Amino acid sequence: MVDHEVSIVAVMAAMGLSSVTVGRVSRLWGKSAARNGGRTHLLLGHLLDTAAVAGVMWDRYLSVAFRRRLDEVSGGRGKLWFMWVCGIHDCGKACPAFQAMDAVEAAPVLASGLVWGRLPTDRRKKWRHDVAGAALLKPRLIAEWGSEESAGWVWPLVAGHHGAFPSVRGLQPPHREVQGKGVGWEEAQRAVVDVFTRAVGFEDLAGVRPVGALRKAEQLALSGLIVMADWIASDSSQFPGLAEAAFVSLAGSRDRAEAAWGRLGLRGGWQGLPLPDDRLGPLTGRLGVSPRASQRELLERAWSMPVPGLQVVEAPMGEGKTKAALAAAEVLAARFGFDGVFVAMPSQATSDPMYEQVLQWVRSFDPELDSQVALLHGRRRFNAWWRAIWEGKPRPDDDRSACGHGTGQGVGFGDEDYGAIDEDADYGLQPAEPSAGCVLGAGADGPAHWFLGNKRGLLTAFAVGTIDHLLHAATRTRHVMLRFAGLAGKVVVIDEVHAADIYMRQFLVEALRWLGQAGVPVVLLSATLPPAQRQLYVDAYLSGVLGVADVREVVPEPGGYPCVTVAYGLGGRAVVETSREAVPSWRGSVPVALSWLPDVDPAGVRVADAVWECVAEGGVALVVVNQVARAQGIFEALRERGLGGDVHLLHARLCAAHRADRTAECLRLMGPEAGSDRPHRMVVVATQLAEQSFDVDADVLVTDLAPTDLLLQRIGRLHRHSGTRRAGVHRVPRVLVTGVEAGRDGVPEFLWASRAIYGTWSLLRAAALVTEAAGPLAAADARSVPLETAGGWSIPADVPGLVARAYGDEAVCPEGWREADVWRQWQARELKRMDEAGKYLLCRPREWAFPTLEGLHYAGSRAATEEELDAVVRDGESTVEVVIVRRVPGGYRTVDGTWLGVHGEVDDDEVTDWLMGGTLRLPSSLTEAARTGLRPLPGWSGRPWLQYLPALVLEQEGATLLGKQRVSYDGDLGLVVERQ
Repeated sequence: MVDHEVSIVAVMAAMGLSSVTVGRVSRLWGKSAARNGGRTHLLLGHLLDTAAVAGVMWDRYLSVAFRRRLDEVSGGRGKLWFMWVCGIHDCGKACPAFQAMDAVEAAPVLASGLVWGRLPTDRRKKWRHDVAGAALLKPRLIAEWGSEESAGWVWPLVAGHHGAFPSVRGLQPPHREVQGKGVGWEEAQRAVVDVFTRAVGFEDLAGVRPVGALRKAEQLALSGLIVMADWIASDSSQFPGLAEAAFVSLAGSRDRAEAAWGRLGLRGGWQGLPLPDDRLGPLTGRLGVSPRASQRELLERAWSMPVPGLQVVEAPMGEGKTKAALAAAEVLAARFGFDGVFVAMPSQATSDPMYEQVLQWVRSFDPELDSQVALLHGRRRFNAWWRAIWEGKPRPDDDRSACGHGTGQGVGFGDEDYGAIDEDADYGLQPAEPSAGCVLGAGADGPAHWFLGNKRGLLTAFAVGTIDHLLHAATRTRHVMLRFAGLAGKVVVIDEVHAADIYMRQFLVEALRWLGQAGVPVVLLSATLPPAQRQLYVDAYLSGVLGVADVREVVPEPGGYPCVTVAYGLGGRAVVETSREAVPSWRGSVPVALSWLPDVDPAGVRVADAVWECVAEGGVALVVVNQVARAQGIFEALRERGLGGDVHLLHARLCAAHRADRTAECLRLMGPEAGSDRPHRMVVVATQLAEQSFDVDADVLVTDLAPTDLLLQRIGRLHRHSGTRRAGVHRVPRVLVTGVEAGRDGVPEFLWASRAIYGTWSLLRAAALVTEAAGPLAAADARSVPLETAGGWSIPADVPGLVARAYGDEAVCPEGWREADVWRQWQARELKRMDEAGKYLLCRPREWAFPTLEGLHYAGSRAATEEELDAVVRDGESTVEVVIVRRVPGGYRTVDGTWLGVHGEVDDDEVTDWLMGGTLRLPSSLTEAARTGLRPLPGWSGRPWLQYLPALVLEQEGATLLGKQRVSYDGDLGLVVERQ
């Protein structure tokens, strides 16, 4: 039995190592004084620190499900094995290539007799210690474990701890000198591995051999946990350096790890959630819901699945899918040992209200868990609840301090590298820099700000964010394992899954494969999911479960709508089940009257006229158009007609503060709790921000034509809430479809912006389906069609049929629309987009069934920043976020007029808040000019949140030239872009 209380020197003595070897191993450094708070830290000290952090993570962070799997593959020694595999990661630092990197630290090593010759100076030939560790460990594992299979999945975990997994060919050193030659180096390298192994608790390296193997997706999650342990243990403020081996021990590292964990405020989620006493309790008790039939169906499926699997939920807008999904997540987590939830939303705008809903839900388990709920998008600073919890600001519902959390100081950039930044830079790699918002934790009772660092958000126990964060975990980018580790211990809920276009679907399919192989429960939600997409997602998940590249398990046709489809693996075979009988919706279908309003004028004057007529006697109208400039034009036209404060404008080119305020105001006046606040007359003019997950209730909808599923989503904002009082003229929900007009031979012509966003084929088929209900476009004029005679759809009964027809193989367009020609052009474009996405997917299709992570990063990604990665998964051009300031005599002011200073100086958090309220993302047409011409103001140097944020300086006349375009910001219209 190993005595863990003794120093590492005593361990080496007990092993019978020679004094020469002991002296040499005792001088190998792991963290240099120059980069470790002024104190050298020995290599063995860092290995033990990392192992000790892993031990704390096992006790307080890892999910029950993952601990169970590690126990299985290690023969019941899961915790000890996890500590070993996390700590061994840096064994490759015991080589000349690393030890020579700092001349001051190298001197004692040389003095001990470990010498080296001339090392390559070409950065491309440098021998990285992550790869060096795998190179020295791999042959020993094969020899002492007697199993190439076992060694084959473990050595990549060491080789990949700096974010990328090399191929086995990459383990060949470029020069013999860099790895260390001669008996002295070989003995020292062997001793580092053996001494660490013995100190952790194994008798020898042979005793570490696993009895089984993790699946590749589980290996990826484990790799992310290794990186997490390494970064925590590399924080010099928490783990000060130890330069004398006599002071290094596992017991000491445990004490340091326990203290650091507490100071950083780190913790897991449920940590073993008990099964609910009542099968409906997660809905009725925790969420206060009187269960609808569709919600009961989903919850019952969660109870009955024998193993974790995929659930695809299709139900009408407003049916309560999200609450049912949260209830199902509780059941799945309790039954199968998962520790938290990630809810993926289609956009930032939809993430905020979902964050608040999840926050309240998590509090129902334990009020202290609210500090473990993260909001993952770039504008979270403007969510009042997020700020209350993570920055210690007053809560939105009262004036008290937020639970005593935090200091009230603004969250800023961290200075710590968490073990990766400097070392990565030494090898010419893109640094894994902490992002804005990363500071040390606020203590055990507050939120763990460590999780706010770059690439770490998904490691938080509970998270709500855009679907991009899920898609990033399916890209072949550095540190992808951190993102996947954050998903692997959670139940994953993806809302509005239909919103992913064909490009994004490639990443979603890839993510589902990896999640399926990791055994992660996934719940997909949609009101308008095409059958082909349902089949695609089921096949992808089962591909991961079964570990084969191609799966085609026919999904039975649902018995009705709503419906729930489940897929899982059992005994090596796929099981797919769906609702065989119709599940009644919570409310009956109602007829929705459809009329054409032909108009392709970007200014939208005719649309404004029609909206004015619709609300002349009162009513609430929602106008959804496909272009910001068109929304601005309609808004101005309505104000000119005298609507004044009754008209609201909502789009993506509003600065953060204005957008947040207007969204909240619209939800207050048109949301489910509006009650007496609901105005007599109101118009909201919006872009696609109001398309989905926007819980408002309009009397009449005016919408640009969009693909059928998205058009139905917009209709879902119409007559949404029961009990809403409406004027008699609005007793029947009505939709005016615009953004289209009849061209030659009656073939529809679309707005240019609509064609650019959606493509002609999907618009053409949507127009055909609307024509069947509303009549020919050529003869249409919404104002001449009496409500009683207008054609329509029955919602929600017609939804699945309309979506199926819109995306099916059968022709739906009238003769003369040349549908086949348009389809061929569309198909060629879509195939090209699929191929483009394939360049960034985490795994090549032919390598999906490979059993290890070796060679996963066969080529790098061109995405170097979060913004570029967003563009990768969204198939968009990269964009730039800026903060708007106004130049005035003597200095600058914020967009709302707050004085800054001569050079833009910001002297307190309140001013920073006002300034940051002026952030917005520029359209992609301005990206090149912005990157060339915009910089932070001089007064922002060293200021958290601001020092890297470009300023869009509006001159005293209120505008500026950016490239060839005049850019201004109007308090009502938002960003206005005019070509000169």
